[in-house]
Amino acid sequence: MSHQIALTFEDGVTRFIECQDGEKVLDAAFRHKINLPMDCSDGVCGTCKCRAESGRYDLGEDYIEEALSEDEADAGLVLTCQMVPASDCVIAVPVPSTACKTGTGRFAATVAAIAPHGDAALTLELDVEGEAPAFLPGQYVNIDVPGSGGSRSYSFSSAPGERRLSFLIKRVPGGLMSAWLERAQAGQRLQLTGPLGSFYLREVARPLLLLAGGTGLAPFLSMLETLARRGSAQPVRLVYGVTRDADLVLLDRLEDYAARLPDFEFVTVVADEASAHPRKGYVTAHLPAGALRDGDVDVYLCGPPPMVDAVRKHFAAAGVVPASFHYEKFTPNAAGPALPTERAA
Repeated sequence: MSHQIALTFEDGVTRFIECQDGEKVLDAAFRHKINLPMDCSDGVCGTCKCRAESGRYDLGEDYIEEALSEDEADAGLVLTCQMVPASDCVIAVPVPSTACKTGTGRFAATVAAIAPHGDAALTLELDVEGEAPAFLPGQYVNIDVPGSGGSRSYSFSSAPGERRLSFLIKRVPGGLMSAWLERAQAGQRLQLTGPLGSFYLREVARPLLLLAGGTGLAPFLSMLETLARRGSAQPVRLVYGVTRDADLVLLDRLEDYAARLPDFEFVTVVADEASAHPRKGYVTAHLPAGALRDGDVDVYLCGPPPMVDAVRKHFAAAGVVPASFHYEKFTPNAAGPALPTERAA
């Protein structure tokens, strides 16, 4: 029996390895030609210390207190030279991927379908050549724009484990990818780089509050599909804010999750004061009652920089410190890449 281990590096790169039953993570990484930090490999120096963000594992007793204290172990820190996984795990490695002589993966896919959502956005579906790429729900890839020499970053809106990938893409007038998609045809081949990003669903141990701005809904669709497949029973509240009525897309997907998840609710908000929408303004004015649970909540936030900054200020003003707060900013524009400007946890 083997377990899938996601190694997330501080530069946003994620690499997946298979760890055999009884095998230590450090040994499995070396077998996959990833040189995780190490010195002694005997549980003495502490050089291989990382953080286990999810999963079950055994650390044994063959390490010393100076390498890993009891408090550190209780907080989820591990020594990869001693860690033997008992399930799939996510491990945060506190160095760049380049320091471990590894980097981003690349794979090819072909255009399967392009579905426009008015002038607001479109859904791009791609069929992967070969095995389904491994990623964590919430992560993104860079997609090369054919013939341009450039690429654009988009979060997966599909769940891991599928050979058909989906992306929710904002339509940007004059945008590099938007212009190419106007003339793209089914069967055209694309190159993708990833997975990337530190914005991804952690182990669900408490209620979730998801805050999406515009096409920042995409990573939450991946997360919600993952939660539905796992049969998660934790309360999940989503606030989906947009600029115009026309920007509200894929509401049928959200209705489907409301039926599939036992305790999921969502509300939509439109900023345009001329809108007839029942909730106008910004997401901070329409948080569901009790959604912050006095801080006993994990918050995930994805949207344009002004929205992210406003939410952070709102929490500070309210004196609420969530148990965990993960956010991602992105800035699409016509002249430059539609890249994330900041990804933090």
